[in-house]
Amino acid sequence: MSMLLYLIRVDERTLHSCLEDSSHLEAMLDREELHDRMIDVDKDWDGILFLLTGSSIAGCTDHPMSRIFFSGQAVDERQDFGYGPAHYLRPQQVAELHTTLATIEAQSLQARFSPALMTEEEVYPGWDSGDEADGLIEAFTDVQRFYANAARRGEAIISLLV
Repeated sequence: MSMLLYLIRVDERTLHSCLEDSSHLEAMLDREELHDRMIDVDKDWDGILFLLTGSSIAGCTDHPMSRIFFSGQAVDERQDFGYGPAHYLRPQQVAELHTTLATIEAQSLQARFSPALMTEEEVYPGWDSGDEADGLIEAFTDVQRFYANAARRGEAIISLLV
């Protein structure tokens, strides 16, 4: 079974509504218009974390950059989307992470791509060759853009690992 990560941009009022009643998040996921406010990071999330932190999610939970996907703030601890609860970042937290992400050049991450080390660190989903680096760098750039858009709009971000 695959572990796919989704990021969703929401306004602060919507975030507050979801925090008060997490069933609002489930209902929101069924709406078609949500797709314009969402990015599918697919299975690249752990590879991106490795490039940013030097470790898989298992070893980087205390690293500030792990917050781009796993903030440590659960919408509802009891709500499970397949691999745990949804996480969220408030608009100010999004802006702070965007400031850091904006300083990272994709080319600098290219040098950190190492299939052998990623396999040793058990980075999901498994990395066999250097041919996968371009797709991972592109996925990182998409996440950078997503954060820039959310920060510019003063939005919160909800992340789901399904």
